[in-house]
Amino acid sequence: MLTDAQFNDVRATVLDNNPGMAPDMATRIVVEVLKFVVAASLFPTVRIAPTREVDEGWHALILHTHLYATLCSRLGRTVHHYPERPDESRHDPDVLTRTVALIEQAGYSPDAELGPGPERSLVSVAASCSHTPVPGGCGPIRPGQCATHGGDE
Repeated sequence: MLTDAQFNDVRATVLDNNPGMAPDMATRIVVEVLKFVVAASLFPTVRIAPTREVDEGWHALILHTHLYATLCSRLGRTVHHYPERPDESRHDPDVLTRTVALIEQAGYSPDAELGPGPERSLVSVAASCSHTPVPGGCGPIRPGQCATHGGDE
């Protein structure tokens, strides 16, 4: 999906934002975010969310705006990111299971170690937003009535 140079640029952003992270972990995170963005583009009406680790890669990818826009164009739709502050009242216990299932349906094998769930993390990352949709369609893929992201498109 990306050239080696593009991939390495995004990986470098993950590393820059997370001092001390092992380079191989940053590689795994970028690979996983690409799988997530593909799944999100293929299934735009299903509420899915990345883990915090994968979200860190998504943040890094989005910072490369031209690259991200080009990738989304090739995928047929822009996958918007609607960050939300963590809030237990919005927690959807099935969101990660749905996300993994759709990544698999898109033809990829998710990295199981980067999807352990919201209560624990494999690595510490800088990302502090959460993507736990409330009933009615709020979240990173299908924004709705969440005041925290300010979007209604």
